[in-house]
Order: sequence, then C-alpha cells, then structure tokens
Amino acid sequence: MLITVASTKGGVGKTTSAVHIACYLSQNSSTLLIDGDPNKSSLKWASRGSLPFKVVELMQSPRHTKNYEHIVFDTAARPGKEDLEALVEGCDLLVIPCSPDILAIEATLETVDLLESLNCDRYRLLLTIVPPTRKTGEQAREALSEYPIFKKSIRQYAAYEKAALAGVPVYESRDSKARIAWSDYSAVGKEILA
Repeated sequence: MLITVASTKGGVGKTTSAVHIACYLSQNSSTLLIDGDPNKSSLKWASRGSLPFKVVELMQSPRHTKNYEHIVFDTAARPGKEDLEALVEGCDLLVIPCSPDILAIEATLETVDLLESLNCDRYRLLLTIVPPTRKTGEQAREALSEYPIFKKSIRQYAAYEKAALAGVPVYESRDSKARIAWSDYSAVGKEILA
C-alpha cells in the first residue's frame, strides 16, 4: 500500500503523521518512509534516534521501493495543482492532516476542492493537534463532516515533541501521555488497513 501524507498548510502535523502511520504499518509488514520534503524532517527525526522502519530521501526511493510492502510518502508542504495531481495518481490513499484552526481548515477545504476537481476519491482528512480538553476538535470535525475524515483525531501532546527530539516513535518517548498519544495513531492505522 502506498500512502501519501500531504498538506497545503505548514505546521499541521504532516511529518508526525507520516512517521506514526509508518510506525503502525511496520508492526506487521515491511515499511519504507520516503521523505520528499525539502526540510528533510523525517530523515532528521530518524537520524536522532531509531525508528522501526527505513527512511530514505526522495531521490533514493527508486532503489528501495520494490523491497517493501508499505510505503509512506512525506511530501513537500504546499503542493501545487500539478504536484497534487501526480500525488493522487501515484498513491492508494492520500492523507491530509488538518489542525482545528480556521486557517488550516480553509486551506484544507481549498485542497479538497482541487481534489474533487481531479475526481479523486482516495483521500481522507485527519484532524491533528487537537487540544484534548476543549471542544475545538468537535467544531472542526463538524466543519469538515461532509468530507471523508478519519473517525479518530490526533490529540495534542508534548509527547510528540519529545519523540521527535529523541528520534523515536511517540510510544518510546519518556512522557506520561506517550501511550495515549500512540493510541490515537494506532486507531488511525487500523482505519487505514480496514
């Protein structure tokens, strides 16, 4: 399965989502994460510690893709129409992270409009960075309810920052909320494979 994680707005958890979707998929199958972002955030994450899957940069990917059952592609931020069209054509599922703020929601809706103009139906929205104690996530989910959206939202925890700093999956971070944070991505992983 080839899963692409893309967003037209920065700071919505694109790389965190790509890393943790790959973590989930790697539990039972060989998984490769391709870092296509000029910032090389996934590669930097992996270089600081240890992830349970291989991470390569985009230019190295042709050599590696044949060896893996699952491939997760962490794209460059803000893909244009031509890029988005190519991403849609080249994947089984396009995951679009969206934080519950109006700027992210508006950018996501513009992306969805573009996807629908391309007759793409292989995408799902993923609510990310949702404050665990406020109704912000519910309001964002309601605003996006007419579109394909994951049932589970990704709540905002410092455990993700600690995991990125240590170069490990969130479930290996030294944070009291690490298991809860992982349960969110684990639920999303189950939805992907269902």
